[in-house]
Amino acid sequence: MDADWDEIARVPFPPPNLHAMPTPVSTMTFDNLQELLWTGNEYGRVTSFYGAELQRYTSFRSHAATEGPVRQILVNDKGVIALGAKDLHMAIRRGLPQWHIRHPDMKDLKCMSFTSKGTAEVLLAGLQEVMLVVDLNKGEVTKQIPTEHRYTIMRRGRYICAATKTGSVHLLDPISFAVVRTWNAHSALISDMDAQHDFIVTCGYSLRQGQNYVLDPFLNVFDIKQMSSMPPIPFPAGAAYVRMHPRMLTTSIVVSQGGQIHIVDLMNPNSSNVRQANVLTYLAMFDVAPSGEAIALTDADCQIHLWGSPSKMHFVDLPAPVEFATPEEPSPQIEWTADTPSNLIGLPYYRELLASAWPENVSDVGAPPVKYDPQFLASLKPSDFGLYGRNTRGLRRNQVELTRDSEKQGKTGLKAPKFLSEKARESAQSIGGGDDKAEDLASPLGDMTIDSKKAEVPVMYRSVEIKYSKFGVDDFDFGFYNKTRHSGLETHISNSYANALLQILHFTPLVRNLALQHAATACVGELCLLCELGFLFDMLEKAEGSICQATNLLKTLSNYPQAGALGLLEEDPHNTSVNIMLQGLTRFLLDRFAQDYKPLSPNPAAMEQMLTTHATSSIKCMNCRSEYTRPAATFVNDLMYPSLKAPGRNAKSPRITFSQVLKHSIERETTSKGWCSRCQRYQTIATRKTVHNIPAVLMLNTTITSQEHKMLWATPGWLPEEIGIIVEQGQFFCYEGEDLKLHLQRGIHNITVYSLVGAAVNIENGQAQKPHLVSVINVAHAEPTDPGKSKWHLFNDFLVRSVTAEEALTFNTAWKLPSVLAFQVKEANNQMDTSWKTALDTSLLYQDFNPNADPATKTYQVLNPDTEAPGPGTIIALDTEFVAVRQPEIEMNSDGERETIRPIVYALARVSVVRGQGQDEGKPFIDDYIAIREPIVDYLTSYSGITQQDLDPRVANHCILSLKKAYKKLWILLNLGCKFLGHGLKQDFRVINIHVPKVQVIDTIDLFFLKARLRRLSLAFLAWYLLKEDIQLETHDSIEDSRTALKLYRKFLEFEDAGILDQMLLDIYRVGRDVNFKPPRKEGQGIQRTDTPPLPAEGSTGPPTTPKRDSGSLTASVPGSAFGGTLSWTPGKGSPMR
Repeated sequence: MDADWDEIARVPFPPPNLHAMPTPVSTMTFDNLQELLWTGNEYGRVTSFYGAELQRYTSFRSHAATEGPVRQILVNDKGVIALGAKDLHMAIRRGLPQWHIRHPDMKDLKCMSFTSKGTAEVLLAGLQEVMLVVDLNKGEVTKQIPTEHRYTIMRRGRYICAATKTGSVHLLDPISFAVVRTWNAHSALISDMDAQHDFIVTCGYSLRQGQNYVLDPFLNVFDIKQMSSMPPIPFPAGAAYVRMHPRMLTTSIVVSQGGQIHIVDLMNPNSSNVRQANVLTYLAMFDVAPSGEAIALTDADCQIHLWGSPSKMHFVDLPAPVEFATPEEPSPQIEWTADTPSNLIGLPYYRELLASAWPENVSDVGAPPVKYDPQFLASLKPSDFGLYGRNTRGLRRNQVELTRDSEKQGKTGLKAPKFLSEKARESAQSIGGGDDKAEDLASPLGDMTIDSKKAEVPVMYRSVEIKYSKFGVDDFDFGFYNKTRHSGLETHISNSYANALLQILHFTPLVRNLALQHAATACVGELCLLCELGFLFDMLEKAEGSICQATNLLKTLSNYPQAGALGLLEEDPHNTSVNIMLQGLTRFLLDRFAQDYKPLSPNPAAMEQMLTTHATSSIKCMNCRSEYTRPAATFVNDLMYPSLKAPGRNAKSPRITFSQVLKHSIERETTSKGWCSRCQRYQTIATRKTVHNIPAVLMLNTTITSQEHKMLWATPGWLPEEIGIIVEQGQFFCYEGEDLKLHLQRGIHNITVYSLVGAAVNIENGQAQKPHLVSVINVAHAEPTDPGKSKWHLFNDFLVRSVTAEEALTFNTAWKLPSVLAFQVKEANNQMDTSWKTALDTSLLYQDFNPNADPATKTYQVLNPDTEAPGPGTIIALDTEFVAVRQPEIEMNSDGERETIRPIVYALARVSVVRGQGQDEGKPFIDDYIAIREPIVDYLTSYSGITQQDLDPRVANHCILSLKKAYKKLWILLNLGCKFLGHGLKQDFRVINIHVPKVQVIDTIDLFFLKARLRRLSLAFLAWYLLKEDIQLETHDSIEDSRTALKLYRKFLEFEDAGILDQMLLDIYRVGRDVNFKPPRKEGQGIQRTDTPPLPAEGSTGPPTTPKRDSGSLTASVPGSAFGGTLSWTPGKGSPMR
């Protein structure tokens, strides 16, 4: 390794698909013919990188994603060989497959090696009883060799060197594959091995005290010529990976997990060259190029590091040329003038299918017939020649349908609905309106039958994705997926895998009640997850079936350092399944809820008592019989299944019930090796729990780890809807079914009945999609009154539908298994507490967080609690400003169409709320700038008026609050019954992450809107035409916009009262069409924007920032109104009241 060796390149390892998190490299090797580095991932995909810059070259799938990682890659002159656990795949270097082998004896393959026939044959082995020989030219298994050994690594030298799982190395004859010599290299495991010429080098583990594997601090060497071991070479950092140098016969490169790189001469171990790789976590593997001039390393952060000399970097000494795709020639530049003929310009791209788009073969034999909607067929009229009627199918007359594609679409998933903008456009263009127009398609949710016993995943359980139009996520038709009154949750937010758990907690009345009670207190902690949970529950209740999102709660979760350390965040690279992540998240959230509830509650321990299983663990040494106890409280109980021993001949397997498993899990009798302080050595330790009480809400992690566990859950009716629990004298008893009924009838014991609230379920989607989580919930327990029957619903993110109890509680070993269960005391069902609404702490509204601000620059005046207390019907004008914290991800397809993969993400930057009535009408009482934790990618100053200085607390002149405080002010106003007035409030509410019922919304964008025109009018245009005011000249100001919306509302009331509203709307659209719906700018107008105008001083006679209302103008008393108790407005010029 020359002195100038250093890191040349570092690239992230690509994820398995666009929406997936990065995964670690499972195997890696350099090509011996071309300048390529080959890698495999955990989902069966092989990817190659070209040259010193590691430019991506090819990527192909060697086997299905569900069949695990690529175990090993070999290359020869004809292509690339990729080994999976149950298959072998060969492809040319450009990615095209040559053959794919599956064999009954391929059960758990781990490694492979070339044989005596060079690169034309490979030997496959693994943790199985048969080795297989494969002819690479024919793609056939030519020989099966029984073996009693289990091999994990193979390397080709003079012999085939094979490492076993017990730490020994076998030298196999490359012709007969018999074991020639056995060498015990390490006491436990072999982590890496290489062989070249006369030497074998290995790294491995030893088993230390406490049953932990520890890397051996040395490198073992075996001399093949002498058939004897050489003295081990010390490596204090812990030898994790090793390779022989391809050019220097006695030189080895050893690497530790921490990144230390040693170049050691096996004949002279004292002379070593040491380097340190720059890694933040730990190294996962490494390999050396055939030239010896480059090494590649991978780390746990899914990064690939390339080391070498910048002046000598190459992988192969005489590389063959790499074949690249033919570059597309750029279109010639056309000079466009008035005389340029139109035929020089190519045809445009069309979004819709053209009438001339006939298939290549019109008489497509074997294509499935067209499926007509029953509603469409029912509308046709019979005649002599057949049926006829109006064409409402959305296709042109006599247009050929590609029914093959429709069949494929039906198999892959639920077809996405049309965008709302497309539906509105079609509705406006239809003749006679939409009343007599038949639906394009019957709702697929009603007709689609689902059955958890099917081998394939039903459509309703598959992952649902949000499609984005140019109007963003608001244009997506969420109502297509949900016809119930229970709201779903969006998926495009980081960590939305938690949606299934959040829905279960929402329908658990005891959790919901305490969360809402806590949210109604004076808590303003920035990291209070319980407050965010209460806000989310309130939103889901108010939405009544409309789509919601858990943005603020999941954002707060991301800000917890412990969440990242526990592997609970999707944005952090890890290789944990969502099933395991959700079980860990359940433990974390319940612990945080109990801690968050304590500070401001009159009964601080209420949440902890409701969630905690209190017990005492007894720990006993089986040798000296010494015993001690310790508390063993837990929020979540992991199910522990009894060992399923095979029954004897002619004996039936004992039936294991859910109650037995639960008892076994709660009492948790185990034996294991542990340290006994009395014996001063490791002994057999027995532990058992003495249970004191079971919580009112019992949360269970299923911890399914084996096929036997899966078979239990697949037993019909195995999970009961009710269980009975008795805790007496430290013992735990559980009953279900007929046993439960019998105990209830006897009434001898104090038995507590629990109802199953719901389950978070892990769905394995097969090859097409990654696993995801859904929840099945009995929503009847959370209704105000007991409906007398179960009401099970499936919550698949934003897809919600009713299912039967049998469907909900039937599991399938292939694709549907539970992850988290929630039981609640039956007495608490339907006990919905709404007293928090009357106990709402409103003190936050009257606090001034910037009391020392200069009155000359202060833009708001807080409410007076004595004279301006908000209440039902109080009108407040709201406007917000946003900044972008993530740019949109847009993909261009081959047709030139732009498709949004991920939308732009906004963060709330400023909130302004203006008094909507009273003497101080138009005067702000909230003007908060928000402290944003995420990195801001665009301040959107031309639209938001926000600059970097506005959000920097070191230089800003105004009040900068946490998102929690600003949000809670609005939440309090919402629950006081205030009416929110503004222009285009839908986007404001989305970014704020709040749901305001329609009865509490006055949106001027809807008031001044004609449905037939499809176009909604901007605030600036309406202000110019109706108010004769020019706003938003250079940028936006939230106070100015909220005041303008308030004045427009007054104009609307004036027009409506005078009976001229419809005529005024027609006039507005007529004038708007003439000026392109933009307020015309006067010539030479060069008004510079200033900061938000400060409030006028007391007794000031200067011109007000908002026109004052004449005290003598027409007023209308509004019952229950605040801010002075009256509404006032001034009639416009055309009003008959003028």
